[in-house]
Amino acid sequence: MQALIAQLQQQRHFFESGATRPYAFRKQQLLNLKRAVEEHEEAIYAALYADLHKSKEECWVTENGFFMAELKDTLANLKSWMEPEAVPTNLLNLPSSSKVMREPLGVVLIIGPWNYPFQLLFTPLMGALAAGNTVVLKPSEFAPATAAVMEKIIHAVFPPEQVLYVPGDGATVIPAMMNHFAFDHVFYTGSTGVGKIIYKMAAENLVPVTLELGGKSPCVVEEDANITIAAKRIAMPKFSNAGQMCVAPDYVLVHESKRVELIEALKKAIPQFYGNDAAKEEGYGRIINEKQFNRIIQYLSDGTIVYGGKYDAASLYIEPTILDGVSVDSTIMRDEIFGPILPILSFNTMEEAKAIIAKNPNPLAFYIFTGSSAKEQAWLQAVPAGGACVNTATLHLTNPNLPFGGRGFSGTGAYHGKYSFETFSHKKAVMKTPTWFDPALKYPPFTGKLKLLKWLVG
Repeated sequence: MQALIAQLQQQRHFFESGATRPYAFRKQQLLNLKRAVEEHEEAIYAALYADLHKSKEECWVTENGFFMAELKDTLANLKSWMEPEAVPTNLLNLPSSSKVMREPLGVVLIIGPWNYPFQLLFTPLMGALAAGNTVVLKPSEFAPATAAVMEKIIHAVFPPEQVLYVPGDGATVIPAMMNHFAFDHVFYTGSTGVGKIIYKMAAENLVPVTLELGGKSPCVVEEDANITIAAKRIAMPKFSNAGQMCVAPDYVLVHESKRVELIEALKKAIPQFYGNDAAKEEGYGRIINEKQFNRIIQYLSDGTIVYGGKYDAASLYIEPTILDGVSVDSTIMRDEIFGPILPILSFNTMEEAKAIIAKNPNPLAFYIFTGSSAKEQAWLQAVPAGGACVNTATLHLTNPNLPFGGRGFSGTGAYHGKYSFETFSHKKAVMKTPTWFDPALKYPPFTGKLKLLKWLVG
C-alpha cells in the first residue's frame, strides 16, 4: 500500500508542476488516447464479448463508438471551453472587469462499473484530461477482459504520474487510497449502496464527489401514445445489454385502456430484435456473473410471465421477459431490476400513476409516451428525475450537449461533453480593478454616505 500512496504523491507533484495545464498538452493527450483506442478496437470488441456477450455493433453504439463521438466533440470545443468567460460587473465595482476562469482540480479518482466497463470509465477520463487533471482509474473487477484491454491502452499512452491505472478488488483498493490520500474529486459510477460508502469516505476530507448511480426509471405510456412505436422504443433499450443499463426503463405504467395492446406490441417487437430464440442471437447479451443471475431470476415469480421467462445458468442467459399482474408492493417493484425483465403495470388516472412512481422517487431517468403536448408538460413537471425523454427512451445520454446525471438516490452531479469538462474544473471568479480611478467614497469613514451606498450596492 505504501507503494500505491507513493504513486499518488507522484501524481500530485506532476500536477503541481503545471505540465497538464496548457491547451497544447491537453489536446495532445486526448489525441494520443484516441489513437490508442482506435488501435485496440478489435481487442475492445473481443473483451466486451467475453465479459458481457456484446456484439460489435452494440459495442460501437454504447461503448467505444460512444466514447469516440464524444471525444471528437471535446477536441473540437476544448479551446473555447478553456477561454475565460467575461461576465458583467456590477455598479459598485465599476470600472473593474470580471471573468470566470476554469482551472483543473488536481488529482481525481474515477471509479468505473461493470455494465459498460469501457465507456463508463473512459468517458469521464476524457473530461478529466480535458480539464487538465491527473487521473487515477479504478476499473471494475467484474469485467476482467475489458479491464485488461483498458490497462494496455492506458500504459501505452500515459505515464503513471499522469494517469494511474489501479485494478483489483474495489472493496480493498478504494478505501486504501481514499483513507490515505486526499483526492481533489471522486467520480463514481455504480450502485447506490456503494455510492453511499464512497460519499462517506470522501466526506472525511471534504472531497467533492460526482455520483452516477441508478434507481427505478419509470416509463409512462398514455392512452394517446403511438403504441407500436412505444413498444419498439421501450424494448430496444430495456433488453440492450440484457437489461444491465442504469437508464433502462425499469417498469412500464400504461393506461389501462392500452395495456393489452402494448403487451401484444412488445411481444411482436422483441422477436423482431432478437429472433424467436434470443439465446441463439449473437446480438443479445448475457448477465455479468452468477450472483447477478441468481438475483434477477428471483423476480420471475413476482408476476405472470406473458412473454419469455426462459433462462440458463450455465451460460448466464435470461430471455427477454414481460411480466403482467405485478403488485406495486412486490420485490421487483422495490429493487432496481438491472436485468431483462419488464414489469407492466396499469393506471387509470395520473394521480394513481404518480403514487406508484413516488414509491421510488428521483429516478435517474423518466420516460413519457404521449401524443399530447399538454400531457407531456404535465408529466415532465410532475416527476422529478435526473433526465427525461418524450416518445423515446435512454437516448438523451447520447447527446453531449445535454447533462447526464441523477438527483437524490440516483446520484449527484452531471457529465458528458462540456459538462464533463465543467465537472472536473473549478470556476474561479476573477475581478480586475484599475488604479487610475480610486474614489474616496469606497473607503471609510462611511458616515453620511448611506444614500449613495444604497444606490451603488442596490
